This record gives sequence, C-alpha cells and structure tokens, in this order.
Amino acid sequence: MKLIFAIVHGDDAPGLLDALVRRGYRATRINTAGGFLKESNATILLGVEDDLVDDVLALIQDNCQTRTQFVNPLPPVMEPGEFYMPYPVEVQIGGATVFVLDVEQVIPL
Repeated sequence: MKLIFAIVHGDDAPGLLDALVRRGYRATRINTAGGFLKESNATILLGVEDDLVDDVLALIQDNCQTRTQFVNPLPPVMEPGEFYMPYPVEVQIGGATVFVLDVEQVIPL
C-alpha cells in the first residue's frame, strides 16, 4: 500500500477531488499556503494499493495544470529617500508536487 501526498494549487483541488471520487478513490483535503508566493494550496492525501498509483498520478496530471502569472516582487531593504519601482515578474503556478510513500501498517481505530 502507498500513501500519496499531492500538493496542488487551490484552484485545481476541486476538479482533482471530483475526478478521484468519480474513480472510486477516497481522499482528504487539507487547505495549505505556499511559502514563496503565499498562494492557497491544497494538500490531498490518499492511500491506494501499489498497482493503482499510476492511475492516481495520471488523474493528478490531468487535473493540475501549470500556468503562468505575473507577481510583484517584494521590495528590497532600502535607505530612507530611495525610490523602488517594482516590475512584475512572470512565474509558473499550479501543477502538482507529489510524494508517494510506502505504508508499513494501517491501524483502524
């Protein structure tokens, strides 16, 4: 058995969860926030048998697309009287970061 942690963009999470449920998977969503862009994320947790991991990864890939967004960088530390004009920077958001872990034991309580 495997435990899959998928960290996805908050906008992608509802579609991913719907796709997982339609295929018969049960998942838990935890709302999280990214550290760099402070964007809302969702961490999706689900346990599956080893032979179903590829199916779940395909669902994640189909429902979590990478896209670009413009953000204003944080201003640098400046001396009084200096002027800073931020220019938007294009960054990629979305997609998914997935961790697949071996489950040693499941204990229903």
